[in-house]
Amino acid sequence: MSGAKSRLQSISAQLFPQGDAASQARNTNTNRHTLSPTFFLPRAAAIEPDAEAIYHLATNNKIVRKTYQEFADRARGLAYYVKKYGLKRVGILSPNTPAFLESIFGIAAASSVNVAVNYRLKPEDIAYIFTHAEADSIIVDKEFVPLLDEYRKLNPHVPLIVDTDTDADDGDFDAAVLEGLKYDEEQGNTGWEGLEAQAADEESLMALAYTSGTTARPKGVEYIHRGCYLAALANIIESGLNFQQGRCGYLWILPMFHAMGWTFPWSVTAVRGTHYCLRKIDYPEIWRMLKQENITHFNAAPTVNTLLCAAKEAERLPAPVRVTVAASPPTAHLFEQMTSVNLHPVHVYGLTETYGPITKGYYMPAWDTIPVKEKYQKMARQGHGFLTSLPARVIKTDIPESTIVEVSRDGKEIGEIVFTGNICARGYYKDPEATDKLFAGGVLHSGDLAVWHPDGAVQILDRAKDIIISGGENISSVALEAMLATHPDILEAGVVAVPDSHWGERPKAYVTIQAGKQVTGPEIISWAKHSSGISRFMVPREVEVVSELPKTSTGKIKKNVLREWAKGGDRSQ
Repeated sequence: MSGAKSRLQSISAQLFPQGDAASQARNTNTNRHTLSPTFFLPRAAAIEPDAEAIYHLATNNKIVRKTYQEFADRARGLAYYVKKYGLKRVGILSPNTPAFLESIFGIAAASSVNVAVNYRLKPEDIAYIFTHAEADSIIVDKEFVPLLDEYRKLNPHVPLIVDTDTDADDGDFDAAVLEGLKYDEEQGNTGWEGLEAQAADEESLMALAYTSGTTARPKGVEYIHRGCYLAALANIIESGLNFQQGRCGYLWILPMFHAMGWTFPWSVTAVRGTHYCLRKIDYPEIWRMLKQENITHFNAAPTVNTLLCAAKEAERLPAPVRVTVAASPPTAHLFEQMTSVNLHPVHVYGLTETYGPITKGYYMPAWDTIPVKEKYQKMARQGHGFLTSLPARVIKTDIPESTIVEVSRDGKEIGEIVFTGNICARGYYKDPEATDKLFAGGVLHSGDLAVWHPDGAVQILDRAKDIIISGGENISSVALEAMLATHPDILEAGVVAVPDSHWGERPKAYVTIQAGKQVTGPEIISWAKHSSGISRFMVPREVEVVSELPKTSTGKIKKNVLREWAKGGDRSQ
């Protein structure tokens, strides 16, 4: 037996033992092991220890490269540090760095829970989340230490583990890793075999993924090991991470804090791909990497892809790159733009409450024979449920939430998308009322309004709160934004409802313009009336040209901010 195979079997046996008596009673087959994606890292290191796992430009402008053996060793060191000090809830406040990746694996390997927080939130929201989650330590990037001032006033005794993100072992985080490795050595050098990673139950908590809290307090979505494992496997298949010759190269544009990076930290590791870490969105740097490095995949919201395609560095790439697109409904026009530069969209849809993506717009070969515009329109649908989920459904909204009645599959009747299956999160941490509302009637409610097409594909029309009801007619802000985006001079569009004395409410559009172009609001309105092909009642009476649209950290347009703008609110946010 080879040394690598022996190590792999040893890791498997020790990292995922059969568990307690209750677990064994459930599992009549004694060869079954706990489903946890933590195993993907020591497995990758055992199979291909010298493969490049991480590529990163550090804060001191040095290129950091780490093999899978180094990645696994550092994650193991952090795990033993967490174990040594009995840490149970470890916060993470960091951009997309190697330390973040190592923390995701190390914290879970010690049977602890990670709480990754959006560093673009207000300090008081960050303080609320870490306090609500009961964090007993926080791994924080040096740049973001000041964001914890409010939190430290409330919790002065919670230790901070600061990562300097350089190419040297010179920070608290590096010291913690080394201390953990030394502790492992002192305990008998048991390695991954000495870690508990979910010895008891795959249904136990692995991470708390907090919602953005744009209209209420952020809620902590409970991620369990089993759900993360199955979501990660689905993403490997649905995004085609193992679909190309050679090693997968995944560019970290999507924030790792957002729904645990849609579980891609585990997916990419499972296929022994290279994680190309990126501290911030920098379009010239992204294009440099797309042209010069082995980038085969990345995930990004429609607005990020829009700006990427509009960048002056944009040009058709020699090799195709698969781009998993989600976070807000994309337009057919965007998919056409992306394909023209060899960025091939994989259209998925999901929520923080579904571990990220849970449906996919599956491409059908028959679409190659239909008109191009129609093909891209079909590609822009949210599609069908993932392989490890159950089918997405659309249900009626004009009856009590506890009553589940499906809409007609005619592509016309509007209802709410709901989910059931293995990659629905367990609920909200310490919020049973919100959890009951989320799962009213035994399904997970998305809050997104959609139609259900005859082929079974769902298509989002709007968030329930964003639909515009004008004179009794439903106007989809998503559809109107998609129409405006086809104007040759418009870069992006955001549409919200404004009060109207006659119709109740009507749409108002905010748009940004392509670099070097000039167009006015009245000109856009005239074009919409005569050239866009939409119904006259949908045409906005107001189109305001702005320099930038307000967005969340994941690229969604902040409709709540646009509504405040429409009321004459502060434009500085």
